[in-house]
Amino acid sequence: LPTQAPAEENKWTRLVEESGKVLGEIQQMPDQNIPEDLMRSSSAIAIFPSTISAGFGIGGKYGQGIIMVRDTKGNKWSPPAIFTLVGGSIGWQIGGQATDFVLLVMNERSIDGILQGKFKLGADAAVSAGPVGRAAEASTDVQLKGGILSYSRSRGLFAGVKLEGAVLAQHWDGNKELYGKSLSAREIILEN
Repeated sequence: LPTQAPAEENKWTRLVEESGKVLGEIQQMPDQNIPEDLMRSSSAIAIFPSTISAGFGIGGKYGQGIIMVRDTKGNKWSPPAIFTLVGGSIGWQIGGQATDFVLLVMNERSIDGILQGKFKLGADAAVSAGPVGRAAEASTDVQLKGGILSYSRSRGLFAGVKLEGAVLAQHWDGNKELYGKSLSAREIILEN
């Protein structure tokens, strides 16, 4: 009998591929990308492709994506761990539209927090709208002190966005299916 495993595996590998594609597309946008030096000095990156915002009057959000951590030498990314992004806020109301989100985690302390369980942006770490394009290069040193810089892309527009109140949580089933065994996000991204 055919099993469901291959289809499921494909779902998570597709998510990883889609995340890479989103980042590649964003970085190729002239004058609208994430400043190179910010990318280089980030400790981790989270990418949530096609996060759906549904209009429930106040608005809610749900998405699945990946988080990768940079090694201490700063030149290699860890394997991806699957996470979910859940939250609701009036400021997010885009009306039933898919949005890509990218988060740059600027310090190790925030990574620890994210790996400990449910992590609330704005409460467990400061989150601010990330600067974009060449014009942003000058202001980046100010931003580096912040915990997390967040960006969004919808309808081709890419901009810094404040994801206050959103919750990041590891997706145990997604990670298990992607790697074929039960692994915590910490084991995947810190212990390879």
